[in-house]
Amino acid sequence: MKYSFATDRGKKRSINQDCCTVFCPDEHSCFAIVCDGMGGAAAGEIASSMVVETVEERVKEGWRTGISDESVRNLLLTSITAANINVFDKSQAEIRYQGMGTTVVACVLMKDHAIFAHAGDSRAYLFSDRLKLITKDHSFVQELVDLGRITREQAKNHPRKNYITRALGVEELVEIDFNTVYLSQSDKILLCTDGLSNFVSEERIAELLSEQAEDPASVLVAEANRNGGGDNITAVVLSQY
Repeated sequence: MKYSFATDRGKKRSINQDCCTVFCPDEHSCFAIVCDGMGGAAAGEIASSMVVETVEERVKEGWRTGISDESVRNLLLTSITAANINVFDKSQAEIRYQGMGTTVVACVLMKDHAIFAHAGDSRAYLFSDRLKLITKDHSFVQELVDLGRITREQAKNHPRKNYITRALGVEELVEIDFNTVYLSQSDKILLCTDGLSNFVSEERIAELLSEQAEDPASVLVAEANRNGGGDNITAVVLSQY
């Protein structure tokens, strides 16, 4: 398993409210999680780091070699649910953290497939001969696209583009979406926040991933900064070889 990850506050923000981590629980598997925090002052940073820490700890505790796909999904669900409750409880207990929350996109890469869990508008992509979006944004503009009221191109510059409809820590219960994708040996997985997807086109992301850079996540983050760096930027790239 190979992985690369990078996060940066970008050119316009004073603090980085993104958080991510990657680890390989055994020689045949790799786990990654990316969160994009929201909330005033440092609240978003607190929410995203709490979720990453909670989910990482619980996945490590519950992992076993040869784990089934169903058990992986259950482990992700229980870990993310626990993280949601932790953030929600903290936001209710302390005034300075009221309203904080975070997106989440997580992935378990196994021998020939990957299992994804997400809530919010942080994304997962599969790159083979082209870039394919695996997750579906939980956002206001995505709902407009689904209803046929705007096109995907119009959504890119919509004034309410950053309004998300699902996040961790906002309510006691949160719905998590799951996807499973089967892979070829040369395929790559990208997890990212909207600081990357909003500032680097999918065509350019595909070009950069095809270049076989030693540290592709850092290459992607640098490209987003070259394009303005208007938000915090996080990228994780996973592959089997």
